[in-house]
Amino acid sequence: MSLLDKVPGDLKLYIGGLFTLRRKDQLAEAGITHVLSVLRLPLEEKLFEGYKHMVVEVDDVEDENLLEHFPAATRFIDEGLASGGAVLVHCAMGKSRSATCVIAYLMQKYNISPSEALEQIRQSRPLCEPNEGFMKQLELYHEMQTPENVEDTPAYQRWVYQREVEMSRACGQAPEAEKIRFEDEHVTAKDDSGFDMRCRKCRRTLATSQFLIPHQAQRGPADSCTHYFLDPLSWMRPELEKGEVEGRLECPNLKCKANVGKYAWQGMRCNCGEWIVPAISLSKGRIDEAKKRAADPSAMGIRMPATAGPRGPGQNNL
Repeated sequence: MSLLDKVPGDLKLYIGGLFTLRRKDQLAEAGITHVLSVLRLPLEEKLFEGYKHMVVEVDDVEDENLLEHFPAATRFIDEGLASGGAVLVHCAMGKSRSATCVIAYLMQKYNISPSEALEQIRQSRPLCEPNEGFMKQLELYHEMQTPENVEDTPAYQRWVYQREVEMSRACGQAPEAEKIRFEDEHVTAKDDSGFDMRCRKCRRTLATSQFLIPHQAQRGPADSCTHYFLDPLSWMRPELEKGEVEGRLECPNLKCKANVGKYAWQGMRCNCGEWIVPAISLSKGRIDEAKKRAADPSAMGIRMPATAGPRGPGQNNL
């Protein structure tokens, strides 16, 4: 196994480990002009003399956020190749972090999946194997269609929120108030399908079915569940931002204040057997479903009777 391996294809793109940087003869032979370092170890500056250099400071652990660095890393690689140079991407072993960044670049350039990009790299460097967390981030990057700015993408924002919930859960705490993502504040288009969930006491709409968290019933039919599990919604803000690990949810109608559900950041087991994390729920016994209706019946392909609308010329309007 060479310390410096070229990614198969026409690109002057190479991948290697930390010791690759000491093989100046190999670097010169490959025409390396740009070096992308993907690691947090202190680096000797003299190793990078004569190269355009970029550092992505991350550890090779599954909960590390490498996804946020994909756009900058891929731009650096692209600029190096576009200038007519050759690019080396390295980490400590040339196995996980460096492979992840090269995969992200190949995905963006060729519109291929993470597994296809990894297979291509392994043709020259079989040991490449991003850790499980990085592979999941690559899958998300693929689902997001490799955007130039991941931080403005709703899917990324939701992923960051879920990570925050998991870290808080591990510490036995509620997530920080500013980290909670209230999903209805990020919806750009209203979903007119499905149904509303209304307070049974005052009839106020509390949620729509687009904010339901689906889960697999572990025992019995799915409709036997006694709770609706939801994304955090803005009317829940006063309660969810208290910093409590668990609590109850009251109808936001000040004249009602009925107890409509509960939440548990550490998770809650549904009566069907599935464990939901985080668990933000409305009790079906305190909620009514209201099917949505289309405002314009003709939009649903329904033919209206002749007497339903204004009469034409020569006709009497009764």
